[in-house]
Amino acid sequence: MEVVEEITMPQEEKASIISQTVSKYGGKLMSYIRPKVKNTEDAEDILQEVWYQFSSITNLSEIVNVGGWLYRVTANKITDKYRKKKTENLEDFVYEDEDGSFSIKDILLLDESAGPEVKMFQDEIWKKLFEALDELPEKQRLVYVENELNDKILQEIANEQGENIKTIISRKNYAVKHLRNRLRRLYEDLNS
Repeated sequence: MEVVEEITMPQEEKASIISQTVSKYGGKLMSYIRPKVKNTEDAEDILQEVWYQFSSITNLSEIVNVGGWLYRVTANKITDKYRKKKTENLEDFVYEDEDGSFSIKDILLLDESAGPEVKMFQDEIWKKLFEALDELPEKQRLVYVENELNDKILQEIANEQGENIKTIISRKNYAVKHLRNRLRRLYEDLNS
């Protein structure tokens, strides 16, 4: 029985191919993804997942048509995003009153001159948000805070923590589900 050795390319060559590919296709892929998703952050996350999958391939020279491979993987990642139960960020929480609707993020970012009712509402949202964050396991809380409050992208968090991007995405999803439940209760209390 013959043993077939897997040929791996030198790291410098692999890094060069990845760099050239990112330069050549990065903008094109983002232009392809952006109209198909809800916001730029989702588009960036999908693109990061594509680059992560591309960089994980042992021998990049085995890909015959790099452009075709990248677009196929990108299309699959977009489809995966829609298949998964959607999770929402702070800007997706919407409060409606007789004057229209505001997202929680809009309310939290209003300045104090908006009036005492808004200030009281902001204080209550921040209080409940931090209480809900304190209830999360440490790793989920860290991912949520780094991504939502410190504006770090998920791949950056994965790199810093030495974790797989899918693990980070999962932690963020669990955190968001918990926070949505808690903030929904706040809305119900404030609107009753």
